[in-house]
Amino acid sequence: MIKVTFIGAGSTIFAKNVLGDIMLTDALKQVEIALYDIDADRLDESFELISVLNKNVNEGRATVKKYLGVENRKEALRGANFVVNAIQVGGYEPSTVIDFEIPKKYGLRQTIADTLGIGGIFRALRTIPVMREFAEDMEAVCPDAIFLNYTNPMAMLSGYMQRYTKVNTIGLCHSVQVCVWGLYNTLGLELPEGYVEKIAGINHMAWLLEIKDKDGNDLYPMLREAAKNFKDSECNNLIRLDYLNKFGYYVTESSEHNAEYNPFYIKSNYPELIEKFNIPLDLYPQRCIKQIAEWKEQKEKIFNGGNITHERSREYASRIIEAVVTNKPYQFGGNVQNTGLIPNLPSNACVEVPCIADGNGITPMYVGELPMHLAAMNMTNINPQLLAIQAAVTKKKEDVYYAAMMDPHTAAELSMDDIIKMCDEMIEAHNNTPFKVLW
Repeated sequence: MIKVTFIGAGSTIFAKNVLGDIMLTDALKQVEIALYDIDADRLDESFELISVLNKNVNEGRATVKKYLGVENRKEALRGANFVVNAIQVGGYEPSTVIDFEIPKKYGLRQTIADTLGIGGIFRALRTIPVMREFAEDMEAVCPDAIFLNYTNPMAMLSGYMQRYTKVNTIGLCHSVQVCVWGLYNTLGLELPEGYVEKIAGINHMAWLLEIKDKDGNDLYPMLREAAKNFKDSECNNLIRLDYLNKFGYYVTESSEHNAEYNPFYIKSNYPELIEKFNIPLDLYPQRCIKQIAEWKEQKEKIFNGGNITHERSREYASRIIEAVVTNKPYQFGGNVQNTGLIPNLPSNACVEVPCIADGNGITPMYVGELPMHLAAMNMTNINPQLLAIQAAVTKKKEDVYYAAMMDPHTAAELSMDDIIKMCDEMIEAHNNTPFKVLW
């Protein structure tokens, strides 16, 4: 019997997707599931849901256990073959509020702030110390487990684990799976059957490098022409189409994310760009408030009076676990350390490339050099990512400053003196909460 430990099991909907997928997989039905969280109420909700789901779709063949609090974490991890990480340190309040409100005082506006930008940097700084503790526990009680990290900022957290711990870490994101579908849907085109894609770069800024039909014909010229002639000004995907028009390639993650990964769109001296590209400022806090307010209704809908059902989702996790257990290869997009996979990006960067899961574990695939301008775009994000990891390791304020100064959106809007003042204010604010940074 394999054991899967789910860290951050209070993420009930996501836990249902991943663990429900596992229960619907023939080779994994007798899995032992360990649910771990530090929030007792959310853990109880997830335990109840997963237990009922196990009965409804899996004839009760899985073993489901719950573990609450730091004192029980090591036992939750003991003997695990796979560990799924879906934590959010600090949640919406107080941490996300700090990440948005203090920068706003300095004139720095954000949309999501979970991957890059000043918000992404500080999310990494409060999350890496927690993941360091996970790594210490895993090295002690499940040293051979595969760590499936879904938590953002993906490149910073996965990159830290890959470089500074002995844990076998792969970072997983949703954006690669739906990249081509999203492009065709935006352009109003029918998705061709049997198409072949090549996607690589970094998380949330990986590039659709090639797309061909089943006969090997290049589909990009038609897509570029359609993007050039696109007229829907109300579309919420205009930044990615602008990338396609300006750079010649489509990017994996959504426009609301990519709005803040560069110096081009959120600019105080060009406020008209916000409307032109339909940029939803403060979108993530708005989502959080909405989800918190609607959770009771969502929970009742999910529980469905005990008639909980599930259909296998697009999530990678169950398919990776299945491939490793059965030795039936499965290809997916994963975040790994750049061991020469993309030669014109740094070797210590965390890159997103095609990977193969099978009985040997997870093997990343060689991609080759990116077009130079795409590599240059990636580097503008890699620089603050590497510096944020360095800050988490050294625990020096100066390294936090460097990471913020190298962030393209932050540097485009603020002076270095204001960046330092803002970082100091954010460090103090976070350290007055239970979710500290540089500790």
